[in-house]
Amino acid sequence: MKMERRKFIGLSAATFGALAFSASSYARILGANDRINVGFMGTKSRGMGLLGSFAKMQGVNLTHNCDVDSRVLEKTHNAIIKAGFEPPKSDKDIRKILEDPTLDALVIAAPDHWHATAGVMALEAGKHVYVEKPLSHNPHEGEIFIAAQNKYKKIVQMGNQQRSSVESIELMMLIEEGLLGNIYRAETWYGNDRGSIGNGNLASPPSWLDWNLWQGPAPRRPYKDIYVHYNWHWFWHWGTGEICNNAAHELDIARWAMGLDVPEKVSVTAGRNFHTTDDWEMYDTMEVRYDFPGDKTIEWVGNSCNKVNRFGRGRGTLLLGTNGHAIVDRSGYEIYSTDGTLLRERKAQNRSVNTNDLVGAGALTEAHVNNFLESIRGVAKQQHSPIADGHSSTLLCHLGNIAYRVGEDIYCDSSNGRVKGADANRFWQREFQDGWNLSM
Repeated sequence: MKMERRKFIGLSAATFGALAFSASSYARILGANDRINVGFMGTKSRGMGLLGSFAKMQGVNLTHNCDVDSRVLEKTHNAIIKAGFEPPKSDKDIRKILEDPTLDALVIAAPDHWHATAGVMALEAGKHVYVEKPLSHNPHEGEIFIAAQNKYKKIVQMGNQQRSSVESIELMMLIEEGLLGNIYRAETWYGNDRGSIGNGNLASPPSWLDWNLWQGPAPRRPYKDIYVHYNWHWFWHWGTGEICNNAAHELDIARWAMGLDVPEKVSVTAGRNFHTTDDWEMYDTMEVRYDFPGDKTIEWVGNSCNKVNRFGRGRGTLLLGTNGHAIVDRSGYEIYSTDGTLLRERKAQNRSVNTNDLVGAGALTEAHVNNFLESIRGVAKQQHSPIADGHSSTLLCHLGNIAYRVGEDIYCDSSNGRVKGADANRFWQREFQDGWNLSM
């Protein structure tokens, strides 16, 4: 998943070329007072994919555009117009975007260290929030985000889009009916073939980048030419590692299927095995075991630089129950009896799992976005990913990172998810840059 592999430029052109009909026709379906005005923060890759998905929805206006990269800001501004919408309000500073009372909802696809801060700011400004995973950069930010949502009562949906998969929802219903019996263990995995990020150099920020705004709530660091736009993922100051980047999806499915919330114990084996002389600060290989009450366990195996497939899948979830097992991913599920007989199979049509896709647009994202919009309108039967679920699944990821950084098993208070011990608590939160403080 190197920078040069990104395909979003071609995708965005094709996407927006095909969206002119959507924008002009959908805008007429609902009256002006019924349409939801949506703004976007961060539209370089995943944000561009989300923008395309929102543009396909009925009764939506794309009205606001925010990016600290002036090139991206201009490109997205023009793309929204070409798609048939009115010229959006475009600005590099999210604070100016949120001042506009006509904005109804903010979509956040900025780097991880911005997610909770931008989300809380949006809630305080009276906006609904669609935020990419992870919900937060650290557990305390997630707590603050939840407190803000409870106070302002707006819809917050995390981008764990498999929660809106028809096939995954159907599997959860079958599990509730007892088809797998007691699910005592889940195994989840992700594999990729990431290359070296090289070694960065201290430099002046490029003219197209507002480095102070890019850093936002994170304490200030000098600019290196290696950070922007993707490699920040592998630096603790801004990123949250592969576990928050990708395991957030599969751990969420496992936790959902098993009806679990907070583990009692977290154990990690991890290290940096590839490209060991570059600037990547984190692990590239990780095994995490979560022990929950009732002798239930979830495991995640992440191979960032060794693209191991299991059951022919680069990512997925195996659910082990007393009546059989199930394998589920974004393309569907298979259910087997304890003797290995295939009992049931459901595959999504025209949907594939591509671990190298940074944009991630497609049917699942569109279903998840539609559920978010229907939840805002009050017509959804159920919101698929309320903030409490987003926080619980993100917390599992943070706990894996904390155990890795402490270098030993960590233990949790299962009533609230808080870690025990001074060493582990050092990573529960961090200081904000002056002027960007969040508080509960």
